[in-house]
Amino acid sequence: MPDRTGDEAPPGIGAERDADLERIAAQHQEDLDALAARRARVGAVLTAVMLVVYFGFILLIAFNKDGLGELVTDGLSWGMLLGIIVVLATWVLTWIYVGWANRKYEPEIQRLKAERR
Repeated sequence: MPDRTGDEAPPGIGAERDADLERIAAQHQEDLDALAARRARVGAVLTAVMLVVYFGFILLIAFNKDGLGELVTDGLSWGMLLGIIVVLATWVLTWIYVGWANRKYEPEIQRLKAERR
């Protein structure tokens, strides 16, 4: 076995370094878990909002057909107007998520990647 004088750390130094690396890895994992939980919460809230909008519309169709058939203006019934609003709500909720992801999620992911290197 070749002599590796100067290549080895003094006794105790390696253990301290390993402990520091473990602490950093644990903190990194905690940050990643917190970010994943935040993303899940945002997704759950937006999903719940969309479900309320969609099923609210479906329930109106099921139980208030006459009301949805009334005209708001010539050629536009409440049913058509609310259907358009459901579609627009889908777009708005998507834009909200994309905006959140671009402002909060992606920069945090990039920060965590940079710290890991």
